Amino acid sequence: MIALIQRVSSAQVTIDNITVGAINNGILLFLGVEKNDTRQHAEQLLHKVINYRIFEDSQNKMNLSLLDVSGELMIVSQFTLAADTQKGLRPSFTPAAPPTLGKELYDYFIQLAEQKVTIVKSGKFGADMHVSLINKGPSTFWLQNK
Repeated sequence: MIALIQRVSSAQVTIDNITVGAINNGILLFLGVEKNDTRQHAEQLLHKVINYRIFEDSQNKMNLSLLDVSGELMIVSQFTLAADTQKGLRPSFTPAAPPTLGKELYDYFIQLAEQKVTIVKSGKFGADMHVSLINKGPSTFWLQNK
């Protein structure tokens, strides 16, 4: 399971020109599910995301987590994170989870997040989404558990 996280001042997701989710200070998380991922992977990755110290403390050091700053969380499914780009000029999506497993683990990840973070918003699995954000820093991190 892969999370590409960005520390943001704001982020929003629109589908067909309708805003389906928006957050302020927090994390925009693009979630990629791979074919061998399990619920345990989702639990471990969520723990890392919400406790990852990427927010600045009073000394301007990245020392605080999303939970420490009472930040908001936006979760967007992105199967392209699981792409194999090692050969050729076209990505292979063989490592990505099939849609049924991908949706199951994406939904499970959101449910877990809602139990731990006060404000959680999300995109829609499999939809053609437009994501806009203001990346604070910029700060972008790739988290993966295997």
